[in-house]
Amino acid sequence: MKVAFTTQDLKRVDAHFGWAKNIAIYEVTAEDYRFVEAVQFAEEKEDGNEDKLAAKIDAIRDCAIVYCAAIGGSGAARVVAAQVHPLKLAQPELITDLITKLQGVLRGVPPPWLRKALLKGEERKLDFADEV
Repeated sequence: MKVAFTTQDLKRVDAHFGWAKNIAIYEVTAEDYRFVEAVQFAEEKEDGNEDKLAAKIDAIRDCAIVYCAAIGGSGAARVVAAQVHPLKLAQPELITDLITKLQGVLRGVPPPWLRKALLKGEERKLDFADEV
């Protein structure tokens, strides 16, 4: 699955979703990960202008999760509407550490929200014959 990280320095999740200078995108599995791309944005100011969110939401549209230092209520609602699960961190953390933690969860029994995120982009298959 693809995972996005809001970052100023491309090393740590240390940026508010709306003001992030970069969004680093990685492909993450339980066993491995690889850097996909870094999407760069012009320097943003805390101005209440929500039009700047559209480009960021477009950048993460095919991601299952976005890690961020902070995200506003309407920004979070728009991210969720794009079927991306936002995760807000209490303090800056290294992207590689977050990936390692996520991989540990993927190797175990992921919580329901993560199982749903893992299915992003896949057709939902319902086999009612198995329910009998």
